[in-house]
Amino acid sequence: MVKGRKGHILILVENLPVPFDRRVWMEALALTESGYKVSVISPCPLEETQTPNRVIEGVHVFRYPMPATTSSKFSFIKEFAYCLWHTRRLTAQIWGQDPFDVIQSCNPPDTFWMIGMLYKRLGVRYVFDHHDLCPELYETKFERRDILYRALQNLERWQFRIADAVISSNESYRKIAIERGKKNPRDVSVVRSGPDLARFRRVRSDPAMKRGRRYLGVYLGVMGPQDGVDYGLRAVRHALDAGLYNTTFAFIGNGDSFHDMVSLSRRLGLEDHVQFTGRVADFVLQTYLSTADFGIAPDPKSPLNNLSTMNKIVEYMAMGLPIVSFDLKESRISAGDAAIYVENNDPEEMGQAIIDLVSDEPRRIEMSQLGQNRVANGLSWAHSQRILVNLYDRLLGVSREPQEVVVHKNIPLQNNTKNLE
Repeated sequence: MVKGRKGHILILVENLPVPFDRRVWMEALALTESGYKVSVISPCPLEETQTPNRVIEGVHVFRYPMPATTSSKFSFIKEFAYCLWHTRRLTAQIWGQDPFDVIQSCNPPDTFWMIGMLYKRLGVRYVFDHHDLCPELYETKFERRDILYRALQNLERWQFRIADAVISSNESYRKIAIERGKKNPRDVSVVRSGPDLARFRRVRSDPAMKRGRRYLGVYLGVMGPQDGVDYGLRAVRHALDAGLYNTTFAFIGNGDSFHDMVSLSRRLGLEDHVQFTGRVADFVLQTYLSTADFGIAPDPKSPLNNLSTMNKIVEYMAMGLPIVSFDLKESRISAGDAAIYVENNDPEEMGQAIIDLVSDEPRRIEMSQLGQNRVANGLSWAHSQRILVNLYDRLLGVSREPQEVVVHKNIPLQNNTKNLE
């Protein structure tokens, strides 16, 4: 380690570019401000290709051109190979400039253990930041357990085998690390992707966002095949057909299925009631959430979603929004009584739940208060930040002193991962 700093941590992430991967960015800032040097390798946002490699708020960022959009399982294999090649190239470049002490690998995919294994021979520690259950993600997306499913199981086993420590996004993932990954419980820490309440807070509402109506419902997050946006749109259609009135919906975010969902909305005749914003600036997002009356979480129950923490759930709660959600194990753990839960992935029942919530103002007020209290008392980033820094201090044998919780000022609010989503 270089004198005057705790150590050098290299974070590898493919699923989203930094700093737009909010979980990774909050981790990087927390570690930087606690005394570590942090470098991050990720794809580069299209709007920043002129300056892919630079220092952002003290974090050393190294980025490569975004891979092509994927759709089939074979295109995913091509993407994984492309990103692995660029990540390995940039890892070697960083090592030559300033050797690192730890590699933190964020999945999906479960391929970066190949890089970790090479550098462990040089004394580097390897930390697996478990964002998604890749075998379950494949099963959910393609509805089969074939040779590629078994290959993903094998890759996951190697992630756990190589890791000196595992960061789990919730208790369900921690259980998988211990039981399926055969990790010692002492080596597995839960670091939730909670919002930073110092900046993720309500602002002045904008009635214009309701487009002349009394109520506003919002969806926030990724729009991929497994994220249930189609269920949400069908729920809105059922609600309107069953008598919902005076309500506008905003679907905020982007993803591989964005254009398909816009087309579906048109086919369902929802253009007058549903607005797709795409990715919006942070302040615009805060304004939408401050104006909204409720949030929807239409992620259907599946092998992946049932065990994953949906970031939208905690973010809705932080902003005081009551929630309508499908009945998922981890969503119940996060939201408790701050959500209405719909069984059997039934969009018609979700539509009725929306009607029930809109028509019951006292219940919305009670759920709002319950959600905000749950976030403030255990689900915010301040709690997870301490756990993360202490994990690295233990791993590298750094003398631990009481850590002051640092307020991060410029973390992108939108997060397109589940666990992160």
